[in-house]
Amino acid sequence: MARKIIFDAPLEETPEALARATTPRPARPLLGLDRPIKQSSALGAISQSLGDISERVKRAEQIEQKLVAGQTVVEIDPDLIDASFVPDRMDATPEQDAAFREMIREHGQNVPILVRPKTPERFEVAFGHRRLRAARELGIKVRAVVRDLTDEQLVIAQGQENSGRTDLTFIERARFAARLEDRKFSREIIMASLNVDKAALSRLIAIATRVPGALIDAIGPAPGFGRVRWQELTELLDVNDNRARARAIIAEPSFRDLDTDKRFQTLYDRLRIREARLRPETWNAEDGTRVARIMRSGKKLTLTFDDRVVPQFGDFVAERLQLLYEEYKTSGDRGS
Repeated sequence: MARKIIFDAPLEETPEALARATTPRPARPLLGLDRPIKQSSALGAISQSLGDISERVKRAEQIEQKLVAGQTVVEIDPDLIDASFVPDRMDATPEQDAAFREMIREHGQNVPILVRPKTPERFEVAFGHRRLRAARELGIKVRAVVRDLTDEQLVIAQGQENSGRTDLTFIERARFAARLEDRKFSREIIMASLNVDKAALSRLIAIATRVPGALIDAIGPAPGFGRVRWQELTELLDVNDNRARARAIIAEPSFRDLDTDKRFQTLYDRLRIREARLRPETWNAEDGTRVARIMRSGKKLTLTFDDRVVPQFGDFVAERLQLLYEEYKTSGDRGS
């Protein structure tokens, strides 16, 4: 379904925001100056040349002229734009990057990216990282909308744009939420960014924090798997020594050769089989009494007797282990 993004709409309507909107802006908002250029003490301290300042003014003026002329979308050198301070996307495969780059080459960049001024000379992207990377690799300028954004406004725009296009996978959204919380953003800001309620946000953050980061990196974005399967994987990791086993599995060369969905499924299946083998069995006597529990783990077997069910039966068996062992040695059907 087509989706319209209105870049000129305010990102917030609080009294503080309205007050900022009525405050006269500097004559050169992109340059960040409200008075004629002069050699400030800060610039003098770092010995910046007047030539550098002149070039910076020229670049800012070129962009500002387009904005004044009513052109909301401007073209910027990709090398002047930095990534968002909170990454939201895992690396795509080389094949996916190549396909996206060729699409931009053939059809052009139809949707602009959103950036904010970062320094007088540089910008920071809120959303459109793949378009920015494609433009950089193609050696062309990237079409962008420039807006003054606070950190909170940037992450909201970044998260909502990705949520609207629904191309972030569950684990990418979960990681993005956890990273925002690590940076002390409020739960309200994170919920607005991802367009989720409090319960859904708690689930996202819980999974992203319980699954080791190295394991998420090894699996990748796994677009074929959502919250339920990631929750099941999280619970599998909490069983016995499954975290150590998971680290061993993802280190296998054959695991790294799989695509991201198959990596998730392989790890899930192998841990799940392990859990099934570790599930204890109950041995019942002919009268129905649950006499013992049997736990199989690899080549180990453990018998557990509950004195509350059959008092001292465990001691009775222990006293006869030698007899059982002798019977075992003389039996002809034992394994070699």
